[in-house]
Amino acid sequence: MRSDLLPPILDAGVVAVVRLTDATRGVAVAEALAAGGIRAIEITMTVPDALSLLAALSGALGPEIALGVGSVLDLDTARRAIDAGARYVVSPVSNPALLEAAGRLEVPVMPGAFTPTEIERAHAAGAEVVKLFPADVLGPSFLKSILAPMPFLKVLPTGGIDASNAAAWIRAGACAVGVGGALVDRTAIAEGRFDLLTERARDLVRIVRTAREDQSGTS
Repeated sequence: MRSDLLPPILDAGVVAVVRLTDATRGVAVAEALAAGGIRAIEITMTVPDALSLLAALSGALGPEIALGVGSVLDLDTARRAIDAGARYVVSPVSNPALLEAAGRLEVPVMPGAFTPTEIERAHAAGAEVVKLFPADVLGPSFLKSILAPMPFLKVLPTGGIDASNAAAWIRAGACAVGVGGALVDRTAIAEGRFDLLTERARDLVRIVRTAREDQSGTS
């Protein structure tokens, strides 16, 4: 796994999880999020023609944007997405075959996990970052409790995270947060209000940055 790809994914603290029903608006959505300071964008495989969208974004976005693929359940899908331009792979589950092949894929693979045992096993299998999913079922206090005995873990919670609770997750020890619907507002997209996506992205990046500063100041 290329660890040098992790800093641009995690530095901004927010991974935008893009799920769309119409891929034709995908480039405009990604550009609006990038304009708001998002530096990691994940296109889920549930998007119609997701691979074509990844290829288009790979050419449209600058190298400072870490483009990834999400909702990956098997190794073949991961390989095809990487060929299309994905620079990291995210899964809602911990697929042993996917984790085993992570080194050969030469991109970070972030498996999904739910329990302390699942998270630790994914880490032991080579995942430098583990996706906590679905995070909204658990809450920030759950993550804080996990990291108390295992502070070496890098955990990225995803699910139900927005401007109202992102800071709590960062203060609990999240290395970054994955945010979907709170950023990729379907109504705004349908109305062509991409400026609203930029505004929400800017607010969320600021919230996460402030929470990180507060955390470093108390540590």
